[in-house]
Amino acid sequence: GEGVLLLMKDNKFNVTNPDIIVKVNQPLKINFANQDFRKHDFIVDELNVNTGFISSGQDFSTIIASDKAGVLRYYCSIHPGIMEGKIIVKN
Repeated sequence: GEGVLLLMKDNKFNVTNPDIIVKVNQPLKINFANQDFRKHDFIVDELNVNTGFISSGQDFSTIIASDKAGVLRYYCSIHPGIMEGKIIVKN
């Protein structure tokens, strides 16, 4: 189905930690593929999203949705600051 693919590699999401655009009240599927040598997770505090640790070589999917517009932070709890980006929620 539709969605966003985030590759976890070199302590980044998709090399550039891209902005993820989502519309209010429109769920977005995010697919993860961990191609790194270490585990990572994906957390969005405001949306209560926490994938738990995704091991090296493992795939995982989750759904994010927000009922209000704004800019949210996503991050890996092991590598915050270098492995984090923005979710932009638009009306």
